[in-house]
Amino acid sequence: MRAIIMCGGKGTRIAAMEASVPKPMIRLCGKPVLEHQLEWLKRQGIEEAVLVTGHLGHVIRDYFGDGSGILADSGEASGIRLRYFEESEPLGTAGALYYFREDQTEDFLLMNGDLIVDVDLHRFLDAHRRYGGLATILTHPNSHPYDSGIVETDGHGLVTGWLSKEDERGWYQNRVNAGLHLMSPGIFDELRERGMFLQPRKLDLDRDVLKPMIPGRRLFAYDSPEYVKDMGTPERYRLVEQDMNEGRVGARNLSKPQKAVFLDRDGTINEFRGLIRKTEDLVLLPGVGAAIRRLNESGYLVIVVTNQPVIARGEVTPEELRMIHNRMETLLGRQGAYVDAIYYCPHHPHSGYAGEIAELKKDCDCRKPKPGMLLAAADDYHIDLKESWMVGDSSRDIEAGRAAGCRSAGVGGCTGGDMTCADLTEFTDRLLGTEGSKQ
Repeated sequence: MRAIIMCGGKGTRIAAMEASVPKPMIRLCGKPVLEHQLEWLKRQGIEEAVLVTGHLGHVIRDYFGDGSGILADSGEASGIRLRYFEESEPLGTAGALYYFREDQTEDFLLMNGDLIVDVDLHRFLDAHRRYGGLATILTHPNSHPYDSGIVETDGHGLVTGWLSKEDERGWYQNRVNAGLHLMSPGIFDELRERGMFLQPRKLDLDRDVLKPMIPGRRLFAYDSPEYVKDMGTPERYRLVEQDMNEGRVGARNLSKPQKAVFLDRDGTINEFRGLIRKTEDLVLLPGVGAAIRRLNESGYLVIVVTNQPVIARGEVTPEELRMIHNRMETLLGRQGAYVDAIYYCPHHPHSGYAGEIAELKKDCDCRKPKPGMLLAAADDYHIDLKESWMVGDSSRDIEAGRAAGCRSAGVGGCTGGDMTCADLTEFTDRLLGTEGSKQ
């Protein structure tokens, strides 16, 4: 598979740090950002990359040449074939694709040149081929969704909407485009049909190429908690450099075991108000946003696992539950926090409710205190359950964690776990060592 890397941007926001080189050549931990990318691609089995250059492109060509000097993990030169396409005039983030329309016959990776990435590309490619669309974008949560474009999906990968920064929005799922795109060669036929490839022209990848695929159900999203961050501003540069120095970049690759904090919802994240049936009834508990933000920064995945019998009882539809969860994600995002995934059990074993959904009235394996949701998440995200925690305010949470092989912590008066805390703030303090390790 080939990678096409867009390296032509001027990087005006970060130019003050090193104005004499293009943005992908700014050094991070001793190497140009682009060199980190090429080493990652080589580790993932990519043997050829096309570098689309523009501003100061000769600096890139002079440094990398044909790519034979790219190092393997062993420190020996292993090489990756490099080709160059130099834009004589700026073609935007997708215009250069015009020049690959005839010779690109296989799936390919299109990525931005200012990213630090460590993603299991094999998982990403498997998802792309399973979806069967023309393009699959990698999405992830971030700590500032309120000023980011938001990608909306149907919960099964199909992209159903895309909110730009300036669009009016209500409650939304915290998922943004990370800047990695897997594309099928059929995308060139799609662009020809839209009259995009009659001649070279400036194109915006999001606005002109990807968003118009949504009505035709040809755009999908692969959601991943793996490390993808741009270093396009001095502040982001410093954060990425810190993450690299502390080993967080490689640790998030899903080929490696992850550790997670599983959180119950009602009474742990939001105020307990019985069964929540209305979006406005979800109110975050004090301190929860700050606690989850610290867990995000620590390297733990944060995954919500919640029983939602209101679905089986016919009191809330799946779409209404999604809006409740979107409110939770929006409120957390305003505090710089996010959850990596939400799992819910829609079942209920008891009958007799008006409007109940018969096929959901059963004794399942996912309803806590059974561990099904935790086990599903562990499979999806390669989680080492022995290094993970289940946190909740009821004995069902403690039992589910124990059954899954996790350690467990009770909050809000719940006892019986490996740790008993007043709330999520105290749990986070103790887990991360700010108040010692005694239990």
